Amino acid sequence: MNTEKLSNRLEAVTNYIPPGSRVADIGSDHAYLPCYAVKKGIVPFAIAGEVVEGPFQSAKKQVKMEGLENQISVRKGSGLEVIGPGEVDCITIAGMGGALIASILEDGKSKLAAIKRLILQPNLSAISIRTWLIANGWELIAEEILEEDGKIYEILAAEKGEPLKPYKNKEQGLLMGPFLMEQKSEVFRTKWIGEKKNWERILLQLDKAAYSSETEKRKQELKEKIKMAEEVLKQ
Repeated sequence: MNTEKLSNRLEAVTNYIPPGSRVADIGSDHAYLPCYAVKKGIVPFAIAGEVVEGPFQSAKKQVKMEGLENQISVRKGSGLEVIGPGEVDCITIAGMGGALIASILEDGKSKLAAIKRLILQPNLSAISIRTWLIANGWELIAEEILEEDGKIYEILAAEKGEPLKPYKNKEQGLLMGPFLMEQKSEVFRTKWIGEKKNWERILLQLDKAAYSSETEKRKQELKEKIKMAEEVLKQ
């Protein structure tokens, strides 16, 4: 992967950036995504944010090597603290857990007033992001699921709007993604068949465990998830 050819996962993220946006890529690592977006003419300006010293230095080096210092500002800081008021109108956060992405958005809520679009790619627990979006007035406008190097990734794009609009069944939608449920791609089916098998395996183990109220609660949660997955997969 380099600034000419991104991974399929990151290229899919850039496909949701509105052309002409000013974008902040949080957790930018080597700044491949902002460099690619600027070089392809998708965005005129980008911020590459990194909290860890090593990746921060790598991003600075990459941007300098590409000669893009006038268009990409590499900044060290936690989450959205690298963004100044009104500097950007689009945020990308890719390659982290869903709970961490949701906490970055929550901690940086004061920075979101001028933001028109969020593009989020969790490695797991997309439900954490969907839950946060609903609670904070963001409407999911698109989702994508893809497989790369044996791993499955989801991409969520959201704008300010009607948070519950995409959801026919809120509980199922939060877990599995309202747009992804409609599309039911092969990758989607592969993911949820695998998840269902995993839940069934855990349920079997819990059936053998000593009784406790916590165990019974966990068993009930798993049964509900298995039922939801079965309903969606057979449709």
